[in-house]
Amino acid sequence: MQRNGHRSCVLWFTGLSGSGKSTIANLVDQLLFERGAHTYLLDGDNVRHGLCAGPNLLAPVYGSEFAERFGLGFGQQDREENIRRVGAVTELLANAGLICLTAFVSPYRKDRDLVRAWVERQNGPGTFLEVFVNTPLEVCMKRDPKGLYQQAIEGKIKNFTGISDPYEAPDSPELELRTAECSAEQCASQVLSYLTVQGILP
Repeated sequence: MQRNGHRSCVLWFTGLSGSGKSTIANLVDQLLFERGAHTYLLDGDNVRHGLCAGPNLLAPVYGSEFAERFGLGFGQQDREENIRRVGAVTELLANAGLICLTAFVSPYRKDRDLVRAWVERQNGPGTFLEVFVNTPLEVCMKRDPKGLYQQAIEGKIKNFTGISDPYEAPDSPELELRTAECSAEQCASQVLSYLTVQGILP
Protein backbone atom coordinates (compact mmCIF):
# COMPACT_ATOMS: atom_id res chain seq x y z
CA MET A 1 0.00 0.00 0.00
CA GLN A 2 1.30 3.48 -0.86
CA ARG A 3 -0.45 6.40 0.76
CA ASN A 4 2.28 8.63 2.16
CA GLY A 5 4.86 8.73 -0.62
CA HIS A 6 6.25 5.34 0.34
CA ARG A 7 5.03 1.77 0.73
CA SER A 8 3.82 0.59 4.12
CA CYS A 9 5.49 -2.25 5.98
CA VAL A 10 6.31 -3.68 9.39
CA LEU A 11 9.97 -3.68 10.44
CA TRP A 12 10.15 -6.28 13.20
CA PHE A 13 13.41 -6.02 15.18
CA THR A 14 14.05 -9.16 17.24
CA GLY A 15 17.01 -10.21 19.37
CA LEU A 16 18.20 -10.72 22.91
CA SER A 17 17.88 -8.09 25.61
CA GLY A 18 20.84 -5.75 25.18
CA SER A 19 21.34 -6.67 21.53
CA GLY A 20 20.67 -3.11 20.35
CA LYS A 21 17.13 -3.51 18.96
CA SER A 22 15.67 -0.35 20.46
CA THR A 23 18.76 1.76 19.74
CA ILE A 24 18.79 0.76 16.07
CA ALA A 25 15.02 1.00 15.68
CA ASN A 26 15.08 4.54 17.09
CA LEU A 27 17.90 5.52 14.74
CA VAL A 28 16.00 4.08 11.76
CA ASP A 29 12.86 5.91 12.87
CA GLN A 30 14.80 9.19 13.00
CA LEU A 31 16.33 8.62 9.56
CA LEU A 32 12.90 7.83 8.13
CA PHE A 33 11.46 10.98 9.73
CA GLU A 34 14.23 13.04 8.11
CA ARG A 35 13.19 11.57 4.74
CA GLY A 36 9.56 12.55 5.33
CA ALA A 37 8.30 9.01 5.94
CA HIS A 38 5.27 8.35 8.12
CA THR A 39 6.27 5.96 10.89
CA TYR A 40 5.37 4.64 14.32
CA LEU A 41 7.68 2.82 16.72
CA LEU A 42 6.41 0.25 19.21
CA ASP A 43 8.59 -1.11 22.01
CA GLY A 44 8.32 -2.27 25.59
CA ASP A 45 8.35 1.28 26.93
CA ASN A 46 5.15 2.37 25.19
CA VAL A 47 3.37 -1.00 25.13
CA ARG A 48 3.97 -2.44 28.60
CA HIS A 49 2.38 0.64 30.22
CA GLY A 50 -0.94 0.35 28.41
CA LEU A 51 -1.85 -2.20 25.78
CA CYS A 52 0.18 -4.96 27.44
CA ALA A 53 0.35 -3.66 31.00
CA GLY A 54 1.18 -6.04 33.81
CA PRO A 55 -1.15 -6.95 36.70
CA ASN A 56 0.64 -4.51 39.01
CA LEU A 57 -0.37 -1.58 36.80
CA LEU A 58 -3.93 -2.75 36.20
CA ALA A 59 -4.88 -3.78 39.73
CA PRO A 60 -5.05 -0.28 41.30
CA VAL A 61 -7.45 0.88 38.59
CA TYR A 62 -9.47 -2.22 37.69
CA GLY A 63 -9.09 -4.55 40.67
CA SER A 64 -7.13 -7.73 41.21
CA GLU A 65 -9.47 -10.12 39.36
CA PHE A 66 -9.38 -8.01 36.18
CA ALA A 67 -5.61 -7.54 36.52
CA GLU A 68 -4.94 -11.25 36.83
CA ARG A 69 -7.12 -12.01 33.81
CA PHE A 70 -5.84 -9.33 31.42
CA GLY A 71 -2.46 -8.23 32.78
CA LEU A 72 0.67 -9.67 31.17
CA GLY A 73 3.79 -10.92 32.91
CA PHE A 74 6.82 -12.55 31.31
CA GLY A 75 5.95 -16.27 31.26
CA GLN A 76 5.65 -18.05 27.93
CA GLN A 77 1.88 -17.55 27.45
CA ASP A 78 2.11 -13.92 28.53
CA ARG A 79 4.91 -13.32 26.03
CA GLU A 80 2.82 -14.98 23.32
CA GLU A 81 -0.15 -12.74 24.10
CA ASN A 82 2.10 -9.68 24.24
CA ILE A 83 3.36 -10.37 20.71
CA ARG A 84 -0.15 -11.22 19.48
CA ARG A 85 -1.43 -7.84 20.67
CA VAL A 86 1.54 -5.97 19.26
CA GLY A 87 1.19 -7.85 15.97
CA ALA A 88 -2.45 -6.83 15.66
CA VAL A 89 -1.47 -3.17 16.14
CA THR A 90 1.32 -3.39 13.56
CA GLU A 91 -1.15 -4.76 11.01
CA LEU A 92 -3.48 -1.82 11.60
CA LEU A 93 -0.67 0.72 11.30
CA ALA A 94 0.64 -0.86 8.09
CA ASN A 95 -2.90 -0.90 6.72
CA ALA A 96 -3.06 2.85 7.42
CA GLY A 97 0.00 3.34 5.19
CA LEU A 98 2.69 3.71 7.85
CA ILE A 99 6.08 2.12 8.27
CA CYS A 100 5.68 0.45 11.66
CA LEU A 101 8.84 -0.41 13.59
CA THR A 102 8.84 -2.76 16.57
CA ALA A 103 11.63 -3.59 19.02
CA PHE A 104 10.78 -6.66 21.10
CA VAL A 105 12.78 -9.70 22.16
CA SER A 106 9.87 -11.77 20.77
CA PRO A 107 11.77 -14.98 21.57
CA TYR A 108 9.49 -17.56 19.96
CA ARG A 109 9.71 -18.21 16.22
CA LYS A 110 6.10 -19.39 16.07
CA ASP A 111 4.80 -16.07 17.41
CA ARG A 112 6.81 -14.03 14.93
CA ASP A 113 5.67 -16.27 12.06
CA LEU A 114 2.03 -15.83 13.08
CA VAL A 115 2.44 -12.04 13.01
CA ARG A 116 4.10 -12.28 9.60
CA ALA A 117 1.21 -14.35 8.25
CA TRP A 118 -1.39 -11.92 9.60
CA VAL A 119 0.39 -8.77 8.37
CA GLU A 120 1.01 -10.18 4.89
CA ARG A 121 -2.51 -11.58 4.60
CA GLN A 122 -3.91 -8.11 5.23
CA ASN A 123 -1.28 -5.99 3.46
CA GLY A 124 0.34 -8.24 0.86
CA PRO A 125 3.58 -10.22 0.49
CA GLY A 126 6.78 -8.48 1.54
CA THR A 127 5.13 -6.15 4.03
CA PHE A 128 6.58 -7.94 7.08
CA LEU A 129 10.35 -7.54 7.33
CA GLU A 130 12.05 -9.50 10.09
CA VAL A 131 15.26 -7.83 11.28
CA PHE A 132 17.41 -10.14 13.40
CA VAL A 133 19.69 -8.10 15.65
CA ASN A 134 22.24 -10.85 16.04
CA THR A 135 24.39 -10.10 19.08
CA PRO A 136 26.16 -12.87 21.02
CA LEU A 137 24.82 -13.52 24.51
CA GLU A 138 28.17 -12.71 26.10
CA VAL A 139 28.18 -9.28 24.43
CA CYS A 140 24.62 -8.58 25.61
CA MET A 141 25.60 -9.62 29.14
CA LYS A 142 28.59 -7.26 29.11
CA ARG A 143 26.39 -4.36 28.01
CA ASP A 144 23.54 -5.07 30.45
CA PRO A 145 22.98 -1.41 31.53
CA LYS A 146 20.11 -2.31 33.88
CA GLY A 147 21.80 -5.34 35.40
CA LEU A 148 18.99 -7.63 34.21
CA TYR A 149 21.20 -10.54 33.23
CA GLN A 150 22.92 -10.56 36.61
CA GLN A 151 19.56 -10.49 38.36
CA ALA A 152 18.38 -13.37 36.17
CA ILE A 153 21.50 -15.40 36.99
CA GLU A 154 20.88 -14.77 40.68
CA GLY A 155 17.29 -15.97 40.29
CA LYS A 156 15.78 -12.55 41.04
CA ILE A 157 14.14 -12.38 37.59
CA LYS A 158 12.27 -15.43 36.35
CA ASN A 159 11.64 -16.40 32.71
CA PHE A 160 14.50 -14.27 31.40
CA THR A 161 15.31 -14.93 27.75
CA GLY A 162 18.84 -16.21 27.23
CA ILE A 163 19.23 -17.35 30.83
CA SER A 164 16.20 -19.31 32.03
CA ASP A 165 14.09 -19.08 28.87
CA PRO A 166 15.12 -19.87 25.28
CA TYR A 167 15.54 -17.51 22.34
CA GLU A 168 14.67 -18.98 18.95
CA ALA A 169 16.63 -17.14 16.28
CA PRO A 170 14.93 -16.48 12.92
CA ASP A 171 15.48 -19.08 10.21
CA SER A 172 15.57 -16.66 7.29
CA PRO A 173 15.18 -13.02 8.33
CA GLU A 174 15.03 -10.33 5.67
CA LEU A 175 17.93 -8.58 7.41
CA GLU A 176 20.57 -9.70 9.90
CA LEU A 177 22.45 -7.01 11.81
CA ARG A 178 25.60 -7.96 13.71
CA THR A 179 26.10 -5.27 16.33
CA ALA A 180 29.31 -6.82 17.66
CA GLU A 181 30.87 -6.00 14.28
CA CYS A 182 29.05 -2.80 13.22
CA SER A 183 27.99 0.35 15.05
CA ALA A 184 24.32 1.10 15.64
CA GLU A 185 24.56 3.88 13.05
CA GLN A 186 25.99 1.48 10.45
CA CYS A 187 23.21 -1.01 11.21
CA ALA A 188 20.57 1.69 10.80
CA SER A 189 22.09 2.63 7.43
CA GLN A 190 21.87 -1.01 6.35
CA VAL A 191 18.14 -0.97 7.13
CA LEU A 192 17.59 2.23 5.11
CA SER A 193 19.52 0.80 2.18
CA TYR A 194 17.43 -2.36 2.28
CA LEU A 195 14.17 -0.37 2.31
CA THR A 196 15.34 1.60 -0.70
CA VAL A 197 16.43 -1.49 -2.66
CA GLN A 198 13.09 -3.19 -1.90
CA GLY A 199 11.16 -0.16 -3.16
CA ILE A 200 9.59 0.64 0.20
CA LEU A 201 11.23 4.07 0.04
CA PRO A 202 11.34 6.07 -3.19
